[in-house]
Amino acid sequence: MPFAHRFSIDGLTDKLRIEIPALLNKHKAGIVIRLHVLGDFYSPEYVAFWDEMLATYPELCIFGYTARRVDSDIGKAVYIMNLRYGDRCTIRYSRNQSFETVGQSFAAEESFDGQSFTCPEQTGKLDSCADCGLCWTVEKTVRFLSH
Repeated sequence: MPFAHRFSIDGLTDKLRIEIPALLNKHKAGIVIRLHVLGDFYSPEYVAFWDEMLATYPELCIFGYTARRVDSDIGKAVYIMNLRYGDRCTIRYSRNQSFETVGQSFAAEESFDGQSFTCPEQTGKLDSCADCGLCWTVEKTVRFLSH
């Protein structure tokens, strides 16, 4: 992502509190939000924000990745959110590790040789990420050629 830009998180959750219901009003069947193209969960309170959004809006689904360790405060909060909203929330831990337990899915690098599947979009089997969804629906480690 050589042309990606980082933005300030000041006012982020306030803005999301406006944008999420507006999008859900427009898309009655629901929305899926890919979190953190650049960045990560920056605090347990930020994880709690997403937990609150999932509790408030049953038509909301989220997926993404975190570099946080599973045993960190933020990692534990993500794990609980994954468990609580398993059908609508998949946050994968960026680790070269095989799937072990519900709520702990992993995203591995190309060099990983454990049980996994390779991202179909990155192998050219699909035109775009939006055509797939395996990385947020399958409880198996996804291996990325570029992650």
